[in-house]
Amino acid sequence: MKIVVLAGGLSHERDVSMSSGSQIANALRKAGHRVVLIDVYTGWDGPEPDISSDFVFPLEQEAPPYTYVIPEQEPDLDALRQSSGNGDALIGPHVLDLCRAADLVFLGLHGGMGENGMIQATLEVMGIRFTGTGYAGCLLAMDKDVSKILMRATGVPTPEWAVLEQGDDDTTILSKTEKIGFPCVVKPCSNGSSIGVVMVNRPEELQDAVRAALRFENRVMVEQKITGREFSVGVLGGTVLPVIEIAPVEGFYDYANKYQIGRVIETCPAELSEPVATAIQSSALQVGALLRLGDYYRVDYLLDADGFHCLEANTLPGMTPASLIPQEAAAVGIGYVELCDRIVRLAYERRPS
Repeated sequence: MKIVVLAGGLSHERDVSMSSGSQIANALRKAGHRVVLIDVYTGWDGPEPDISSDFVFPLEQEAPPYTYVIPEQEPDLDALRQSSGNGDALIGPHVLDLCRAADLVFLGLHGGMGENGMIQATLEVMGIRFTGTGYAGCLLAMDKDVSKILMRATGVPTPEWAVLEQGDDDTTILSKTEKIGFPCVVKPCSNGSSIGVVMVNRPEELQDAVRAALRFENRVMVEQKITGREFSVGVLGGTVLPVIEIAPVEGFYDYANKYQIGRVIETCPAELSEPVATAIQSSALQVGALLRLGDYYRVDYLLDADGFHCLEANTLPGMTPASLIPQEAAAVGIGYVELCDRIVRLAYERRPS
């Protein structure tokens, strides 16, 4: 099968995406597919591609493997705009031409238009098959405020929260967040990879944290901080995977801890009683149905003395060496190459929208 792996993009999570995309592309070549990895923002690098040629979609033995190492700091998007010359255009040269020439597009994108439904809607209206969740589910899951409103309305436990907007003055900030209390967590409404997330312990820290999060987007969430154990559970083709526990060696599960080897202790299957593990897994399936999630996704939880609390759903979970879904799949005997190939098969067999 000819496959385009889309990664990168004009997103604060582009480095994570390029690492995921590299791993995915290499795995799919090992599975026998013809694969090309493309940065959706910078596009095809070189002369106009002959999209009818197999050279554009090489087999494993016909090209070196892709590699990408995630830096500790998030990318400078302004510098990327200047160096690429693409400005605010989100799709680079020849990207859609290559996607139309392929049998399938594997979405290795994280954040931005990769998870808010924009690229999914673009591919859907062009009749191009792609992996993961459709545009509606991506939109619902990516906006943490919308997803939490739906979870709260259907009985899924989720921490208390408030939403602030660009332009809110200090009085408005304090008024909107009065019910949250301290400590709390400040985060952009639609970012992932813990980018822009700040832990706030005292009232005098709140305004600075909100201003820091507003650098990433115009709406931010202030959420009740739950002190407890952190878990995640993936779903693949409608089958729930084992729960995994995430325990950072130091600090919280932030950008550096997520993507630098050795920063987190991950245990899969998590050491939980069977009733608690089953309840979290059932909740993940409920959230998936509620948010219209697709062939594979991940749902994140915190557990304290009051029970579990759902934080968010991820429509395009990370596929880096340190990612959670590959570890969960491995715990039930699904290796990384098989996992990527299964995601391809699920998408290809699904009837286009």
